[in-house]
Amino acid sequence: MADNTPSIEVRRATERGRTQIGWLDSAHSFSFGHYHDPKRMGYRSLRVINDDRIAPGAGFGEHGHDNMEIISWMLGGALRHGDSLENSRELRPGEVQVMSAGSGIRHSEFNASADDPAHLIQVWIQPSEQNIAPRYDQTLIEPEARHNRFAPIASGRASDVGAGALPIHQDAVVLVADLADGATASYALAEGRGAYAHVMTGAAEIAGTALAAGDAAVIESPGEISVRGVELARVLLFDLA
Repeated sequence: MADNTPSIEVRRATERGRTQIGWLDSAHSFSFGHYHDPKRMGYRSLRVINDDRIAPGAGFGEHGHDNMEIISWMLGGALRHGDSLENSRELRPGEVQVMSAGSGIRHSEFNASADDPAHLIQVWIQPSEQNIAPRYDQTLIEPEARHNRFAPIASGRASDVGAGALPIHQDAVVLVADLADGATASYALAEGRGAYAHVMTGAAEIAGTALAAGDAAVIESPGEISVRGVELARVLLFDLA
């Protein structure tokens, strides 16, 4: 009988780069800023996963981006966003934000609270088209949609966008699952595609491999990917061309 257990490459949280500058504590899954590792330049179209903790009242002043799909998922606290498209919004836990930087956009990101820290995961995905018109959107992904199952939060597929995910300019799907202890969520990976699973909080298990918060797994064998919650696990999954 064939063994259908997926082959995975584990990347531990302790292997990530780190930026600590007083108001910001950020862990980098891939090369970013002053952290450079030629073996960690991204995975397929996935270029950045930053795990950011921002001190009360602090944040990133106005700065620019271009030609990148920037996706933020809030884990705790609130983030105040402003940009050159005249958007002024607050991002809260359970909400996803997508900024298609395209031909160029300027924005700022600050902790919206003067008392509590903010915790978010920010993702950059390289777009399939260059210099498109910049765009911003955010939406709430209902807890029921991601409870013990993977819910698409950003996608290049019309079917996912129709189901509530925000659109991105790339053949990629970004999904989130909140897994109770012992619960399992599955996802079917098609031939020729790659998956990157990142444990945001809690702990999980994939193919018998234990993953703690900040750990990740690369999976390139097609078939069903099953992720089991060990503690209350919030897992980010990427399906990439």
